[in-house]
Amino acid sequence: MENAWLELALRWFIGAIFVFASYHKILDPAHFAKIIYGYYLFPDVSINLIAIVLPHVELFAGLALMLGIYPRSAALIINLMLFGFIMAIGLNLIRGQQFDCGCFSFDEQGYGSSAGGLLLRDILYFALGLHLLFFKKMRRLSLLQTGSILKNAGA
Repeated sequence: MENAWLELALRWFIGAIFVFASYHKILDPAHFAKIIYGYYLFPDVSINLIAIVLPHVELFAGLALMLGIYPRSAALIINLMLFGFIMAIGLNLIRGQQFDCGCFSFDEQGYGSSAGGLLLRDILYFALGLHLLFFKKMRRLSLLQTGSILKNAGA
């Protein structure tokens, strides 16, 4: 169903989630780096760079999605991040590792959400992001629109 108001609500919802998620990471990148290290997925030399760059990408992509500044591109960036989060959480779930995802706050007491719950949440966000990515109609309250991926691909 192609509803421009639903698309707008989803843009604001997903965008606000990413803006909110970036806040504490930007304020305390050292703590976020420790969380990234706890995933045991990245080379040690890349962890600080990831901890500094990723929250800013989350912030700018979330703001772009909310404001409608190239919303398709913002949705693509957000979905790529979500895909990476799904893979990282899924891999650690398979390994049986406990970890703080660092998604919205730094949990001082350990692990606030189960890895399975985090995985399901990110899969839901990814599905909503796909709706935003493949939306074909004109977007409401969008500052800079881009064409439909399906139209651009000849579909």
